[in-house]
Amino acid sequence: MAGGGSAIRGSRVGAGPMGEAERGESAPRVWISYWCANGHETRPSFAEEGAHEAPALWDCPRCGFPAGQDRANPPSPQRNEPYKTHLAYVKERRSETDGDAILEEALAALRARRGN
Repeated sequence: MAGGGSAIRGSRVGAGPMGEAERGESAPRVWISYWCANGHETRPSFAEEGAHEAPALWDCPRCGFPAGQDRANPPSPQRNEPYKTHLAYVKERRSETDGDAILEEALAALRARRGN
């Protein structure tokens, strides 16, 4: 089968000129070190002119803990609250007496509709 395909000959995905001439010059970069509570160092790069606006915290790509720029005092990991069920949240908002009153009110309404 000659010439029946729809592929572009002599090309592949991602092919094409990719030099600085086509993209423009890269901004000068600065690397800033961040350390997490596990002692991992992360060095993301920022544009030199915007480096003074670098974030105070960065997520460690190795362990996920927050990392800061002070190696001697890295930020402490955030404590995650355990998963709570819907019932646990309801029990935080209502006392057992409130729950009994609401249940009794609902049962009375149901009995009234049924005629009992």
